[in-house]
Amino acid sequence: MNDTPTHSTGTQGSTAFFTDMYELTMLDAAIKDGTAQRDCVFEVFGRRMPNERRYGVVAGTERVLDAITKFRFTKDQLDTADFLSPEAREYLENYKFSGQIDGYREGELYFPYSPIMTVRGTFAECVILETVLLSILNSDSAVASAASRMVSAADGRPIIEMGSRRTNEQAAVSAARATYIAGFNATSNMEASLRYGIPASGTSAHSWTLLHVDEDGNPDEKAAFKGQIDSLGVDTTLLVDTYDITKGVENALEVGGTELGAVRIDSGDLGIVSRRVRKQLDEAGAFNTRIIVSSDLDEFAIAGLRGDPVDGFGVGTSVVTGSGAPTAGLVYKLVEVDGHPVAKRSSGKVTYGGGKTALRAYRSSGVAVGEVIHPLGVDVPRKPNLEYREMTVPLIRDGEIVDGQPGIEEIRELHAAARKTLPWEGLALSRGEVAIPTKFVGFPEPTE
Repeated sequence: MNDTPTHSTGTQGSTAFFTDMYELTMLDAAIKDGTAQRDCVFEVFGRRMPNERRYGVVAGTERVLDAITKFRFTKDQLDTADFLSPEAREYLENYKFSGQIDGYREGELYFPYSPIMTVRGTFAECVILETVLLSILNSDSAVASAASRMVSAADGRPIIEMGSRRTNEQAAVSAARATYIAGFNATSNMEASLRYGIPASGTSAHSWTLLHVDEDGNPDEKAAFKGQIDSLGVDTTLLVDTYDITKGVENALEVGGTELGAVRIDSGDLGIVSRRVRKQLDEAGAFNTRIIVSSDLDEFAIAGLRGDPVDGFGVGTSVVTGSGAPTAGLVYKLVEVDGHPVAKRSSGKVTYGGGKTALRAYRSSGVAVGEVIHPLGVDVPRKPNLEYREMTVPLIRDGEIVDGQPGIEEIRELHAAARKTLPWEGLALSRGEVAIPTKFVGFPEPTE
């Protein structure tokens, strides 16, 4: 049997083939008909919020910038794209993005039509970035938006991301990063911890408890708990619902004593069970032993546990899949050619032509009240009783990442501050109108 791989391994480190074929065919055609070098403006935005949510969270910007720096075509890739003309191949052999990119700060809130990212350059160099930009921003923003809602629902209680096994191995790492930006406290994913410096958290699964049986093959939960405590210390978290929860807590206290760090519950009616376990712990004098819950939690389940004696949450499937919205629904559209606004007229897909930027208006209390989207380089009237902030910042200039891009801790802090500017409607878990309305100033009526 021939074990030789059927694909080349010579593309390691390149992001250029995280793309769709039609981007390359458009590039080829543009080179042939002379339009490849036209100055263009492309824009990333969303027409609506998924599932009628009140706000979204920009995430993935740092990863986008990194992907653009690695957007180089290898010989193996170009050999695969054998449909390209010699002229297109030559162009791609020497490709390096040399344009300008502006965008919302990572961790910032966004709303329908917010110009999250604006890409300026020639048609040829901009059009082939579409898929890699959208695949990163759509996935990371979807996860961060879901995670932010969960953080609000948790009302100050910590949340651990533990969804690696519910998505592919690369998405697991980027999802962990997005949840941390949105306010999660730790991740179970070791690669994410190594790559991004996110605190790692984890103790044991049910298999650890099931492993421990006596010489007759009978379950020995106390032996499992003792082994874990001997290894990790008494401040560890013991999983108490492998068999009977009440007996599990009893065994945990017998082994760990009243200084046991925490118990975790992964099944049952978590509100009822957590109250019963809290009573059991308190009666034993384990007043400082915390209760951590997991079991397919989403923002609604977390909110439903307000008032219950739950000290922390472990969230997996729901957050890494966007809690019902696995994509943010962002698009990448050409909005300007050689200084002239261009716009689609497709039914149901409203587009505003021309390059844009945005101002966000705030009351003196710091609560955001609206977003004004206007043409690049055009001043717009400002109300004297409101404070305004420019939303877009330089990200890439002449193909190089602008110095001083924030690190993950700064991004995390930015998001926490941004979430506090929402009116209460924006924090609600119900569906409805967006928390902050967007208004277009200085544009003709949109085409549809």
